[in-house]
Amino acid sequence: MLTKLLHGAASGALATVALTAVSLAGDQAGLMRDQPSRQVTPGPPLRRVSRRAPRGEALAHFGFGVASGVVFCALSRGRRARLPLGVGYALAAWIASQNGWVPRIGILPPETRDDSCRTAVAAAGHVVYGMVLVATMNRLLGRTPPTV
Repeated sequence: MLTKLLHGAASGALATVALTAVSLAGDQAGLMRDQPSRQVTPGPPLRRVSRRAPRGEALAHFGFGVASGVVFCALSRGRRARLPLGVGYALAAWIASQNGWVPRIGILPPETRDDSCRTAVAAAGHVVYGMVLVATMNRLLGRTPPTV
């Protein structure tokens, strides 16, 4: 079971990198006013990884993505995951966060009242997260990636 959870962590890590790439592409295209992860970690930013992403905020975002991969792997009980399940899981986590704890602590408004461009980029990023999560987890667990 520990090995499967480590596979979930590795899958969540790779999926978070993919999600971050989508967010950065949206930012470069001028679609993201403020990156939400810049506002997640309270207090002054730690040493910067780059001019744009404080280390503490990047680590918090990365940790959340890794933990989500572990939870997904545990919920799947080491079984072959299907792509729609991973995408649905990622979108559900995003919607629950974006309409739950994120606006409650004042990071961003609920997605229904947020900037539509940022919402579209975030949704696309979470679709990519779910796809990469399933593909990586299935590969690490020794299963052929499922078809849609």
